[in-house]
Amino acid sequence: MTYRKWAAGVALACSIVSLAAVPSRSSADQYLPRLGDIMNLVQVRHAKLWFAGQAKNWDLAGYELAQLKQSLTDAAIFYTGLPVNNVTTLSQPIQSISDAIAAKDGKRFASAVTELTSGCNACHATMDRGYVAIRIPTDKPFGNQDFRPQGR
Repeated sequence: MTYRKWAAGVALACSIVSLAAVPSRSSADQYLPRLGDIMNLVQVRHAKLWFAGQAKNWDLAGYELAQLKQSLTDAAIFYTGLPVNNVTTLSQPIQSISDAIAAKDGKRFASAVTELTSGCNACHATMDRGYVAIRIPTDKPFGNQDFRPQGR
């Protein structure tokens, strides 16, 4: 058993060393995530945000909101062709969600997430992507995550 742990450690160390030896890319070669990939992350964060709020896990809800906001910011920065109004109209629902989280107010939270969801769909419609219809999640797609607050 000790040999397996040692071998695994050596393999991990070698992979880290080989990654460190890869030359850095110039800014022209930097990976740029596709807009659809960023939006998929937003959709995941939207669902996790909802379930965290429903479980009254306000710390997790705050974390997921910050992640969602960062993904939207990335989309706006990387894809300058997006209409500014589409991005800025989501700032009010995001602020409302943040306020509801700070107040630990489940009713305000649900209303604000519904408003955010409507904003997402309005943005999709203006981009001729109305077929990408987002809704409040009904089923937990993350069976491996417990959304309830954990004891401290």
